[in-house]
Amino acid sequence: MASPILLVTEIFPVAGKIDQVAKAWAGLSLPTVSSARAIYRALDDSSCIELLALEDMSQIALLDSFWQQSWSAVGADLAGDFQRQLLRFVEAPKNCDTPLPNTPFIQMRHVEVKPVVYQDYLAWRERTIFEVVRKSEEVQSFLAYHSVVSTEPGVMFVSGFAVAPEQYLVPFTSPHYQNIVAEAGNTYITGGDRGLYTKIYRAV
Repeated sequence: MASPILLVTEIFPVAGKIDQVAKAWAGLSLPTVSSARAIYRALDDSSCIELLALEDMSQIALLDSFWQQSWSAVGADLAGDFQRQLLRFVEAPKNCDTPLPNTPFIQMRHVEVKPVVYQDYLAWRERTIFEVVRKSEEVQSFLAYHSVVSTEPGVMFVSGFAVAPEQYLVPFTSPHYQNIVAEAGNTYITGGDRGLYTKIYRAV
């Protein structure tokens, strides 16, 4: 089952250093407080992302030494600081058997929802977004989280897949799904340009 708490960290290597950074970051040992860890790199080579599975939020206090290791391992080759989000599991139209998706690719899909319509949004996504996901063979797992601490608060979907990214995107580029996106933008989404974004990563 998907991890109840997910810590997502993204880093942006300086030009020409992404291979070195990805290898060094992936080489760090799993923290003892975590049940699973995965490193992915963006398809556009702009960043690397770490998914860290936790059982409860109290374990965050035990990660300081691991964060220092991460800083020592890759900090000198980054264009900016570590960007972290603490997320709580909400539901999954397609769950996984492991704490994290065990797939060669993931897509992170972020939506910032207006609090006043959040409960309506949950019902709406069940009959729209989740219906598409359940019918799509390209999607192996699809996990819905919500931010606890984040500079980009809101809903985060973690979608795991094994097919080529072009094939995976087919259900999400159909006219039907584009109508869903338009409805979301008109009714539920806030946060300006970063209120809705997606990004695909491949496993390191």
